[in-house]
Amino acid sequence: MSSSSAKTSSIPTVKLLIDGKFVDSTTTEWRDVVNPATQEVLARVPFATQDEINAAVAAGKKAFKTWRKTPIGTRARIFLKYQQLIRENMGELAALLTAEQGKTLPDAEGDVFRGLEVVEHAAGIGNLQLGELANNVATGVDTYTLLQPLGVCAGITPFNFPAMIPLWMFPMAIVTGNTFVLKPSEQDPMVTMRLCELALEAGIPAGVLNVVHGGEGAVNAICDHADIKAISFVGSTKVGTHVYNRASLAGKRVQCMMGAKNHAIVLPDANKEQTLNALAGASFGAAGQRCMAVSTAVLVGDAQKWIPELVAKAKTLKVNAGTEKGTDVGPVISCAAKDRVESLIERGVKEGAKLELDGRNPQVSGFEKGNFVGPTIFSGVKPGMSIYDQEIFGPVLCLAAANDLTEAIEFINANPNGNGTAIFTQSGAAARQFQEDIDVGQVGINVPIPVPVPMFSFTGSRASKLGDLGPYGKQVVLFYTQTKTVTARWFDDSTTAQGVNTTISLR
Repeated sequence: MSSSSAKTSSIPTVKLLIDGKFVDSTTTEWRDVVNPATQEVLARVPFATQDEINAAVAAGKKAFKTWRKTPIGTRARIFLKYQQLIRENMGELAALLTAEQGKTLPDAEGDVFRGLEVVEHAAGIGNLQLGELANNVATGVDTYTLLQPLGVCAGITPFNFPAMIPLWMFPMAIVTGNTFVLKPSEQDPMVTMRLCELALEAGIPAGVLNVVHGGEGAVNAICDHADIKAISFVGSTKVGTHVYNRASLAGKRVQCMMGAKNHAIVLPDANKEQTLNALAGASFGAAGQRCMAVSTAVLVGDAQKWIPELVAKAKTLKVNAGTEKGTDVGPVISCAAKDRVESLIERGVKEGAKLELDGRNPQVSGFEKGNFVGPTIFSGVKPGMSIYDQEIFGPVLCLAAANDLTEAIEFINANPNGNGTAIFTQSGAAARQFQEDIDVGQVGINVPIPVPVPMFSFTGSRASKLGDLGPYGKQVVLFYTQTKTVTARWFDDSTTAQGVNTTISLR
C-alpha cells in the first residue's frame, strides 16, 4: 500500500462518485490497480475517508426524498436508455475489464453482457413491483399491499466480475425507488466506474448512485452506518460472514453470496465430447476465478476412464494475456493469488492426490511477468485434502470417484457449500433423481455453470449464502422493498352507523 500523494504521480487516479459528481479523494491511503498480465500500474484507487463515506450516504439519503416519488415509468425509461449505452460501449468496457482483471476479451464481453441482462430486466419494473388487492374482505373493506423502497442501500462487490455483479445490484435497487452506495473491488474498479458514468448519462439523478472505494474500513463503515437500510454482498465466505453478522446486528437487511465448491457429476452414459468440453470450459475459464466454476468433478463408474481424454482436452487450452487472440486462460488477478494457487497445488501433491496435469509456470512469451497458472488437474481427490476443502479460485480441477449416482450425490451433499452443481447424463431418470436429492441451490442438467437468467433469482444455499432472498429476479424486488399492507374502508353520507365495535373482527 502506498501512502504518497496521488497528485505527485502521473498515473491516473480513480474518483469517488458523490452526489452526482466525480470527485478526488482527500485520503492518504491508496492502492495500485495493476494489469495482471504485465504488472503495469493502470491507476491508483483511494481508500475513502470516513467523512467521504458519510457524504456519499448523506447524498443518497437526501436524493431518496424525491427519487422514491419518481413515477415508475420514468425510472424504467432511464434503464432502457442505460442498456442502450452499455451496448454502444461494449468494446470499451470489455477492454477496460480485461486490462485490470485479466480475463479474455470475449469473456469480458460476457461479463458485461450478463450484467446488461439485469439492466434490461430492471427496465421492466412496471411488471415486477406490483402489490396485491383483495376486494371486500369484509363489508366495504379492501386490503391491498404496497411495495415501497427502503431508503439508502449499499453493495460490496468482488474482483472477479467487476461489471456483472455491480449490475446485479444497483440497477434493481435504484429502479425499485432506493438510492445506492456502491463499494467496488479495490483491485479492479475502473470498468465499474465507467459503468457508473454511463448510468449518470442515462439519467440517474445526482445522489441516487454514489461510489466509494476502500478495504476493510469501508466495509465496516457501510455495515455500521445508521442511514444504510440494506446491504448486498458478493465475495468470500470469510468477509461475507463478517458483513452479515455485523450489518444484521446493526438492524440492516443483508444478502451475502459467498464461497463455493461446485461439483459436477459425470455418468458414463453422458455424451463424452460435450461433457469434456463443458468441464474444461467451466473449470479453467476465467482462470477458475468464478464463484460458479466447476472445481470438482465426480466421475461415476466407467467415466473414471475418461481422465486421459480430459487431460488431453485441457492441454489444448491456450494460456496467454486476455488481449491476445485465441487465449482461453488468462492470468489470475494478482501475484498473491498466483502464489496461493501454486501453494495449494503443492499441498495437493503432498497430501496424496495424483497430479495428472501441472499448470505451474507456463511459458507465456511477451508476458513473462504475468500471474499465469495453466490448467491443472488432480485425480484421487478426497475430503480432508486442502485442494478439496478450500476454494482454490484458480484453474485447478479436482477429480473424485464414485461407484454410482447415489454415492455421488451423498458425496456432494456432505460438502458444506451449496452454490452450484451439475450432472452430465442422457438419462432422464438420473437427472430427476439428481435434481430432487441434491442439496444445492442452483442445479445444471448438462449445463456446467447454471447461473439463472435475470427473471429468476440467484439461489445459492447452505454455506454459500446468508440471507433468504437472492440478487436480481423476483426475490430481489422483495429484498429492496418493504411490503406495506393497507386495510381501508370508506364511508359516505348514506352509510348507516353501526355503533361502537369492541371485537377484533371486521364487520
